Amino acid sequence: MVSRTPTDLPYSETPLTKSPGLSKDYDVYLKCEFAQPSGSFKSRGLGYMIHKSFEKAQKSNSQIHLFSSSGGNAGFAVSTAASFYNLPCTVVLPITTNSKMKQKIENTGAKVIVKGNQWSEADEYLRTEVISKVDQNEILPIYCHPFDNELIWEGHSTMIDEILYQLDESKISKIKGLICSVGGGGLYNGLVRGLVKNGLNIPIMAVETENAPTLNRAIEADKVVYLKEVNTIATTLACSYISLKSLENSRSHSTHSVLITDSNTMEGVIKFVEDHNVVTEPACGASIFAANNRKLLEKAFGKLNKDDIVIVIACGGSATSVEDVIQYRSVIDGEK
Repeated sequence: MVSRTPTDLPYSETPLTKSPGLSKDYDVYLKCEFAQPSGSFKSRGLGYMIHKSFEKAQKSNSQIHLFSSSGGNAGFAVSTAASFYNLPCTVVLPITTNSKMKQKIENTGAKVIVKGNQWSEADEYLRTEVISKVDQNEILPIYCHPFDNELIWEGHSTMIDEILYQLDESKISKIKGLICSVGGGGLYNGLVRGLVKNGLNIPIMAVETENAPTLNRAIEADKVVYLKEVNTIATTLACSYISLKSLENSRSHSTHSVLITDSNTMEGVIKFVEDHNVVTEPACGASIFAANNRKLLEKAFGKLNKDDIVIVIACGGSATSVEDVIQYRSVIDGEK
């Protein structure tokens, strides 16, 4: 039996719930990562990494300061974990991050700096202009990369541990596939690690937008590709590159890369609100859209029969408002 998630951590065990609106003659389950303290799965991986760093620093009696660069959700997850441990925190955001997210991060007590046109520029500023100037005789700076870190992947792998004890044992063999949205690849890497750790070879559908195809392009080129421009409504998927580990995982694990439009992500957001009364970001809407498209599912996982199971990582996100959803509805209606 896999041990359950302790309650003294900056992330939470999340429900695994059957979705009546997405299920057909097969069943679609949601791993509800939108229920994390920061509203997104980022709390799990980054929270795990920060927890391990905090434990190590306590043994050496070091004074920690957390540093994060982010399109939004990773920064919010780091600042939420910093608040949990009562640690100072600095987050650098690009100008594309909306003001609501900036305010949420500031409300946790973190210092927020806005710099750069996209995440990669914010990250470079954080490393070269902020962390480099810290007096490391007095402060231990913990750099919290949003996705490319072994501890982050290990944290995300606990989703698989939870799924296996939340789902009836007789149903595990019925799982035909997992669906996740992909930005930098941290979530995807964690899912692969969790499956391997538990001796499972369940295929993964990796969903990206056409304007942010980092994994898709890397698979095509068989190398990490750096995108010159990333412009998508799913801003938290707007990474300019995928982690090398993600490319390696795509070679060794059954992975189906899927590209959808920005409008599709909006449709997914609307579907989730209508079915579950929960507002998530377009980054999460991407996976919801894919889960609601039988053609995409069967192309990735084969024919789906009665009692087969597909699990969607409902990754969440805290930058979308009810007003945004109303706007998405107007856009979709205008395209019809």
